[in-house]
Amino acid sequence: MKVFKKIVDLQNELFLVRKEGKEIGLVPTMGALHEGHASLIKRSVKENGATVVSVFLNPTQFNDKGDLGRYPRTLEADCKLCEACGAQYVFAPSVEEMYPTPDTRHFEFPPQSTVMEGAKRPGHFNGVCQVVSRLFYIVKPNRAYFGEKDWQQIAVVKRLVNYIGYDRLVHIVECPIVRDEDGLAKSSRNTLLTPEERAIAPNIYKALKASVDYAKDHTVAETHDKVVADINAIDGLDVEYFEIVDGNTLLDVNNWNDSGYVVGCITVYCGHTPIRLIDHVKYKDPETK
Repeated sequence: MKVFKKIVDLQNELFLVRKEGKEIGLVPTMGALHEGHASLIKRSVKENGATVVSVFLNPTQFNDKGDLGRYPRTLEADCKLCEACGAQYVFAPSVEEMYPTPDTRHFEFPPQSTVMEGAKRPGHFNGVCQVVSRLFYIVKPNRAYFGEKDWQQIAVVKRLVNYIGYDRLVHIVECPIVRDEDGLAKSSRNTLLTPEERAIAPNIYKALKASVDYAKDHTVAETHDKVVADINAIDGLDVEYFEIVDGNTLLDVNNWNDSGYVVGCITVYCGHTPIRLIDHVKYKDPETK
């Protein structure tokens, strides 16, 4: 496996890969890789002739600089995981390499980019679009792999590829959430949790999962309130928001019959630091019919 820090070196290598007729998969990450990332990398390796894993902690998508400072940085371990999963290349540029001049481009794709995370973290999705569009331009992948834990991000990225005209060039591959045995969604932020915080964090998914059955006999509003109440009843957990939305538009649904694709999206503060954790659950999914 080769590690590249310079754009031109990676592009020269990928030129030779394409010359051999191989397709390229891209797994964009911010590092601190875990089993969830590993599942994306392994799928890319299976489906492409070459896989590039980008490891870049993108500053433009952090509206909270304290959050950026706390984010774990584990490049050496990340490279070992990538190699073990069969990736051929890691792209680990500096901020100066990715942004030799400030990126002043502005991306907005309402409603997908303006609700939930978009409303709570102003500028976050603009930063996501800046770095993802840069990576697509640099790597020119045939497929790009994103985990469903960052479910809203996938919806925004799909809008992005249409906007920049890459929809016929790169296929966005959605990969299922990987969870620990107790249900907690794998996340780089989990490493920041204290043992006590880690012990209570699974209650987030426990409440979401239980609400799927509850929803069968209760309204959207009742289901929403029960999830929030159940999680907030746990000392150390505090719901920032829980939205039950249409899976395509991301707009709120008021009745279960409003849409054939209904998803509950949640963000919870865990602990006293606190650590911000996200998750979601599908109430109605056309793919499973």
